[in-house]
Amino acid sequence: MPHAPSPTQRLLTAGDVTTLLRQRAGLNVVHCGTLSGGTFAAVWRATLDDGRDVVVKVGPPPEVPLLRYERGVIAAEAQYYRTVAANTAHVPVPPVLHADDDVVVVGLLPGRPLTELPDETAGEAVREQLGVALRHLHGVTGPHFGYEGDGRASGATWAAAFTAMTADLLADAADWEVALPVPADEVLATIERHAGVLAEVERPALVHFDLWDGNVLCEAGGPASRLTGLVDGERYFWGDPLYDFVSTAIGRRMEELPEHPVLRGYYGATPHTFTPSQRLRLMLYRMQFSVLLLAEMPSRGITGEEARGRREWVTPQLLADHRDLGPVGHSVV
Repeated sequence: MPHAPSPTQRLLTAGDVTTLLRQRAGLNVVHCGTLSGGTFAAVWRATLDDGRDVVVKVGPPPEVPLLRYERGVIAAEAQYYRTVAANTAHVPVPPVLHADDDVVVVGLLPGRPLTELPDETAGEAVREQLGVALRHLHGVTGPHFGYEGDGRASGATWAAAFTAMTADLLADAADWEVALPVPADEVLATIERHAGVLAEVERPALVHFDLWDGNVLCEAGGPASRLTGLVDGERYFWGDPLYDFVSTAIGRRMEELPEHPVLRGYYGATPHTFTPSQRLRLMLYRMQFSVLLLAEMPSRGITGEEARGRREWVTPQLLADHRDLGPVGHSVV
């Protein structure tokens, strides 16, 4: 029997996917099977009758409750791929074959996730290329700050948008009765205290947001390993490029890793030193990211030992960033 590990993932069969692609996209499937790795959408790989291999993402059923920023994210993924393809040739993304409100079909890119590389030499080469790709991605400018789509947080300034995005996550945590190690009002007060450093961001850059190793595709070959795709961009927003240094160093502080290969690719040389205000912004972004990792647990069906393990991993990071943000003018260098 097929198994849906998260409440947001539809329980589908091969017959369901075959019928869906024929009716929604006019595509004929000769073979299909599930792909693992995500916890939000149902993800399948399919081979079409013309020989093309595709990836199919199907969003949650309409009755399933979602976090506020997740409304319309399946359509947002197609928009991310189209936006990148239209604005830069230096960031590999798949072609969009079909997209509607809850289904997106894209071409299958070569390679495998960075999580599956056999050695660190290959990983370092790919991470440096990831830094180069991010520099080009961040060169794309959006129409406003925050998310796109009705009902999703945005703003005329980055400070306004970031505050609204964080407020939505805090409201989600309250709705799902998720206890946070820092009270919601203190999280928002911390952001308000540092509105000045957020105001330094004057251009809404394209931010992928979710570049953990599973969303970075590559072909292994030691030092000659090659980046082949930045996928799963449905959570993208327009904002501060620095935010992408959170997910590319999950569980660590990028500002404490001056020789990280992503920084070498992005800035052209290492060691790289962030300014005091940039370090403050990175702390704010990690604090928000930590809130998200906790707030999303009930909607993903993360309970018991798994929930306890995540909380024990995330809580010290959130508390450390909140502590080190301190009052305005607090030194972090």
